[in-house]
Amino acid sequence: MIFISGAAGHLGRAVINHLLATFKVPASEIIAGTRDAAKLADLKAKGVTIRHADFDDEAGLAKSLAGVDRFLLISTDAMAPGARARQHAAAVKAAKAAGVAHIVYTSMPRPETSAVLFAPDHAGTEKAIKDAGFKASTILRDNWYFENLFHSMPIALKSGTHYSAAGQGKMAHIARDDQARAIAAVLAKNAPGHAVYTLSGAKAYTIEEVAALVSKATGKPLNVVHVPVEGLVQGMIGAGLPEAVARIFASFDDNIAKGGLEGDAKDYKSITGQEPQPFEDWVKANAAALAG
Repeated sequence: MIFISGAAGHLGRAVINHLLATFKVPASEIIAGTRDAAKLADLKAKGVTIRHADFDDEAGLAKSLAGVDRFLLISTDAMAPGARARQHAAAVKAAKAAGVAHIVYTSMPRPETSAVLFAPDHAGTEKAIKDAGFKASTILRDNWYFENLFHSMPIALKSGTHYSAAGQGKMAHIARDDQARAIAAVLAKNAPGHAVYTLSGAKAYTIEEVAALVSKATGKPLNVVHVPVEGLVQGMIGAGLPEAVARIFASFDDNIAKGGLEGDAKDYKSITGQEPQPFEDWVKANAAALAG
């Protein structure tokens, strides 16, 4: 039995889709965990088991994990200080208490040294998994999604300016669906032992290269203006973001500037046996959505 946490989210659903369609895992062997079962009625109709999963309820989660062999712990998006670390710790304890044999966790690149402000949550979760002594574990350090650009590019294209503190740092981002394919491959194959992989795209890009490709695909001008990290923070605060959130977002650029999201597709190819989608192709296919 394979348990997918956060099954109602974009990544969780994509993983389940790949388990069913790409790797032909029977629906009867998949459990979708969610706090809102109504959102997964379509999966239930396909034969997928739906169970309540709340990372703020460790005892309840342990019950939901009963009989589970492989558990995908998808990182939560809790923004309150300490919330994500607490939720992940509870999920790891619940999985161990339930007798899960193989835990798979979606982490981030280089969490021990990353400038991203929530990186310690990931580093701590990786350590908790190691210390728990599971029979098998797979840490998948997911690079940034192409889809993250949907949050910033429509706004930037509207003004024609993208403010960045990433300098000449590069990011080897990757399509969310490719991430899901790799995760599903790990769950389907269920390799023994312990492994850590970094899932990155085939090529790393500077923000100028990203902006040029987006501009070409959308037909809209886009100029990159480099600012210091603190300037980026103050700009976001001025645009209405709470300071704590602005500092988290600015730390993404700081991390890119320091090389924290560089990488290659070696691990992705070793897991899936194929190349990830090129960024240029993804931009062309999503030009309308990027333009807003």
